Amino acid sequence: MSYLVLARKYRPQRFDQVIEQDHITQTLSNAIDANRVAHAILFSGPRGTGKTTVARILAKAMNCMTGPKPVPCNECQSCLEITSGNAVDVFEIDGASNNSVDQVRELRENVKYMPAHSLYKIYIIDEVHMLSIPAFNALLKTLEEPPSHVMFVFATTEPHKIPITILSRCQRHDFRRIKLDSVSKHLRFLCEQEGFAIGAESLEVIARESGGSMRDAISLLDQLMSCSQGSINHQQVLDILGVVDREYIFSLSGAILRRDITGILDTLDDIYNRGHNLLKLYSDLLEHFRNLLVVNIGKKVHKLVDLPDHEIDQMLAQSKHQSMTELHQIFDLLFQEESSVKFAAQPKLAMEMVFIKLVRLRPALSIDELIDKLDGLRNEIESSPQPRNLSMHQVAEKDDATALGRALHQDRPERTSVQSRHQQRAKSESDLSGCGARESLGEAWNKLFDYISQENPSLAASLTKCSLKKIADDRIEIEAAGNGFTINMIRRDKNMAFLKQACADFFGKEKQIILKTKIDPEDEKKKKKDQNNIQKQKALSHPLVADAIEIFDGKLIDVKLH
Repeated sequence: MSYLVLARKYRPQRFDQVIEQDHITQTLSNAIDANRVAHAILFSGPRGTGKTTVARILAKAMNCMTGPKPVPCNECQSCLEITSGNAVDVFEIDGASNNSVDQVRELRENVKYMPAHSLYKIYIIDEVHMLSIPAFNALLKTLEEPPSHVMFVFATTEPHKIPITILSRCQRHDFRRIKLDSVSKHLRFLCEQEGFAIGAESLEVIARESGGSMRDAISLLDQLMSCSQGSINHQQVLDILGVVDREYIFSLSGAILRRDITGILDTLDDIYNRGHNLLKLYSDLLEHFRNLLVVNIGKKVHKLVDLPDHEIDQMLAQSKHQSMTELHQIFDLLFQEESSVKFAAQPKLAMEMVFIKLVRLRPALSIDELIDKLDGLRNEIESSPQPRNLSMHQVAEKDDATALGRALHQDRPERTSVQSRHQQRAKSESDLSGCGARESLGEAWNKLFDYISQENPSLAASLTKCSLKKIADDRIEIEAAGNGFTINMIRRDKNMAFLKQACADFFGKEKQIILKTKIDPEDEKKKKKDQNNIQKQKALSHPLVADAIEIFDGKLIDVKLH
């Protein structure tokens, strides 16, 4: 008899033997007890998590000679046939190789016939998302209203590829990835059954490499058992599976946090010489810094980081002296450079460039730290005695810290009291009042513009290209240059109201404001040129001109407009 791999030898035969899928097995057990099992069930989830296994157990539970019952006897003819895979009333179909509409039509014809000796005829279609659209369409009516003796059980890793018309006719159950600790415990149980000695650290490596798939983990364990007899040490496990030791990951991450470029390059060179996959190393390092960031946050660590307790303790020790901002900065850079390493012709050189960039990257300060430093600097400058009678040369030689402190010490608009604001405005209005008649137009406009700049900077920006052209008893004329946007900003109701009030304060009485647009000779010349070009184009497009050129085989020399 051929060798039976561990994944088949120790395949669960009852619902309670399925690892970490209690939310599904308990639901199905209750449905069987209550006689409420759906005629079409869809199992979806990652590979190797028990979809086909649960489908077989469900088939045994429904067709058991002593059932239907949640716990099949595994001794009757029906249970034994389903376990061995040759049951006449349970059809296991591969959706990838039986995906045509003709094969589905044949299935639709066969469902009419009663089962041979069981209660139900059960169709288990694995990787059902591989069926073609016509095949799905052919299955719709039968799936919605099958004969009372027929059940459909679908399994897929990609439920998003199944048409919604099929999904709406099925009762869906989603399988979860199996946690690392549960995988390790089950592997330990299998090793005890097989009399194989292996360390707990090695089992954790296998569980981590499986990616939450129990089948993959058991296959890796089967491979290790084939390579040795009776026992195996941790180094052999790493060499056989080609896995980078976790100590390398911690050593490399520690050197990055210390910004020790020599240690980084030395560790990377050692890993490279051992023949390990550098892309897998980079992926593991990226995940490691993600876990360090989560551990540093300190909330729901054991839920968000699926690692053994001793590794989480190591991460706590490694990240306790690092700020969350710095860890996020490193994680972000590693994530951004992932594609450049992945598609590089020489991954080792690409990784060295990334690590050098990490070391040269200045640690980022959080906003709170930056504010605290600036406040401390300002307090230090304010408390220090100010030197008197400094010459201009001495002032120019003051260092950057003093300059920064002076900038921080300057009064800001929000710190100016309301009383001082009214005093400044009153002083400005007193300076403006009554001086318009004595000053020239240019001087009067400069004083008026200064007042507007203090009270309404946005309006002052639009008045930079304006000038005062005429003052009369009841009106003043302001000439505005610039584009249409600037002039429209001045003519806004809010700005015109403020401008009238400012002029009333300046001249001592209210005056009408007349805003005139200044004509730029260059703009006028350009406008006239554009009009001439338009007229030329109209003349050239005239049918008579076009016909004359075509009849006489002529050539256009010039166009003169009169």
